[in-house]
Amino acid sequence: MKNVFRHTKEITMIKYDGYDEAIIGPAFIWRDQTQIQVLVYDAEEIRNILIKRDGMDADEAREFIEFNIESGYLGEYTPVLVWKNDLYDV
Repeated sequence: MKNVFRHTKEITMIKYDGYDEAIIGPAFIWRDQTQIQVLVYDAEEIRNILIKRDGMDADEAREFIEFNIESGYLGEYTPVLVWKNDLYDV
């Protein structure tokens, strides 16, 4: 009879508070030559949340995301933001 041992590694992911509706899901990415799992957020949905919840206009929300979320590094498990349909920089 063989003994089978499963090694379970605790998965650590950082989650931004207040933006659960904008989570697309987890993704495996490479950081520092190591594959890790991070959360992926829809940045446009975060913008919509800021507009509805906080009363910002679209430009204010975009600026808030760029300055307070995108530019913040929280370590190797920092979430990824995706602008799926954004034409802002085109």
